[in-house]
Amino acid sequence: MPESPAPRALETYLRLADRCADAAGDILARAFRTPLEIETKDDASPVTGADREAETAMRTLIAEAFPEHGIVGEELADVNAGAEFAWVLDPIDGTKSFITGKPLFGTLIALTRTGAPVLGVIDQPILHERWRGLRGAPTTLNGAPARVRRCGALGEAFLYATSPHMFRDAEANAFELLRRHVRHALYGADCYAYGLLASGHTDLVVEADLKPYDYLALVPIVEGAGGIITDWEGRPLTLDSGGRVIAAGDPAVHAQALELLHVT
Repeated sequence: MPESPAPRALETYLRLADRCADAAGDILARAFRTPLEIETKDDASPVTGADREAETAMRTLIAEAFPEHGIVGEELADVNAGAEFAWVLDPIDGTKSFITGKPLFGTLIALTRTGAPVLGVIDQPILHERWRGLRGAPTTLNGAPARVRRCGALGEAFLYATSPHMFRDAEANAFELLRRHVRHALYGADCYAYGLLASGHTDLVVEADLKPYDYLALVPIVEGAGGIITDWEGRPLTLDSGGRVIAAGDPAVHAQALELLHVT
C-alpha cells in the first residue's frame, strides 16, 4: 500500500474536499424536489443537469487548487487520471433517490494516491450530514467521532444493499444465500448505508457492479470508523477493483459473509 501524504497535506486536501462538498451541496439542495429534466445514459441510469453542474463545480475548485492532480468523475471525462494524486467524484450517488425526492443520496469525494484511497467524504446536503475519513485518522460525522458497532454473529446482522437487482447470475445466488443468513436485509440507501455502518447503525453492506466513484470515498470512512471494507475476495479496494464491495463493522461478520459470497 502506498505511503499516505503527510498529515498537514491531508488536512489541506480535506479542506478542499469540504469546499467541494459545500459547492455541490448548494446546487443539489436548490434542485431537490423541483421539476427536473431527466436523461437516460447509455448504461440506462438516469442523469440530471444537477449531476453535471455539481461535478463541474467540484472540478473547478480542484483544478484551481491543484492543477497537477487528476480527476475521475461519473459524468464528465477523466482528466490526467494517471497522476499520482487523483480525485474521484460522484456528484449524486443515488440519482434515482434524488429525482424521486428521497434524501438518501449523497455526494462522494475521494482522493487517491497511486490508485489507493487516502481521503473520503460522504455528504448528504438535505439532512446536513457529512462523514469525513482520512487514512490513519478517526472518521467523523459533522465533526463528532463516528464508530462502527460490534455484531455477535452474522445471524444478528442488519444488511444493506442498494438493490437486489444489482446482482447477476452467480452473484445473485451468492447474495441470496447471504440474505438468508442475516437478521434483516434492507435496500435503497446507496452510499448513505455506508455512513450508517460507520456510525454504528447497521452491520453489513454488500454490493456489486460498482464503479470507482461509487466506492473509493467509502474506504477511509469505514476503516477510520473501525470497520472493514474490501472486495468479495477480501482484497483492498483501489481504482482497479472490479466493483464487488463488502463492508462490515465487525471483522467476524465480514469473514462469515465472505465465505457465503464466494463466487467462482
